[in-house]
Amino acid sequence: MKITEKVAYIRGLAEGLELDPSQKEVKVLNAIIDLLDEMAETLTDVHSDLQDVAAQLDEVDEDLGSLEEEVYGGECTCGCEHDDADEEDDDEPFGEDDCYYEVTCPNCNETICLSEDVICVGQMDCPNCGVPLEFDIDDCEEDDSCGCGCGCDHHHDDEE
Repeated sequence: MKITEKVAYIRGLAEGLELDPSQKEVKVLNAIIDLLDEMAETLTDVHSDLQDVAAQLDEVDEDLGSLEEEVYGGECTCGCEHDDADEEDDDEPFGEDDCYYEVTCPNCNETICLSEDVICVGQMDCPNCGVPLEFDIDDCEEDDSCGCGCGCDHHHDDEE
């Protein structure tokens, strides 16, 4: 039985008692029943509105899922543009052989994906809240621009 039906049932019971409407107690009882009736109607309206909002929210969620799929292209859960399906595109920030890290900002608790190059720089501002993030990782490759493996910036030409 719905709440409006329950209030109607109570109203019928009260009317079935055939009480004198001029008595103070009966006036109070009728006022309570009227209040219950108004509350039941309001609850019914709120429930109907809530169902409408839930349906609209489901539609927005579906649209957002489609948009995320189109923009991000994959199932990466960290919010970056990493796409396991199309790694051949040079516009993608991460290739198949690229190493990337998921980093959680200690300030806003948002997870971001960073390439090894960004991590090796040692610091950056969080793209979500702007707080500076610092990284200390031992796996970063030393600068080997000279090709000798020494880590220097000096270009060794044939020095014989």
